[in-house]
Amino acid sequence: MAAARSATAAPTATAPRQGTKIARVIELLQRDQGARLEELIAATGCLPHTARAALTGLRHRGYDVRLERGETGRASVYRAVATLAASA
Repeated sequence: MAAARSATAAPTATAPRQGTKIARVIELLQRDQGARLEELIAATGCLPHTARAALTGLRHRGYDVRLERGETGRASVYRAVATLAASA
């Protein structure tokens, strides 16, 4: 029987391999201006639902991915910060 993952363990942000699509997504999200969904799609060549799934995957890896809703006529922007687990 495989060991179960602890439900209380905080995920730690892991750095992806350089040159991968997810590494490019992280670069875009960590810019001062963040990234719009359209920019993520253009940078990765993914469909919109796949780009949003990548953001969910980053959350599971320990990144704090936030959506800042744009005002009327302005696009929403995603931003990300790597969160590190507390030192024991």
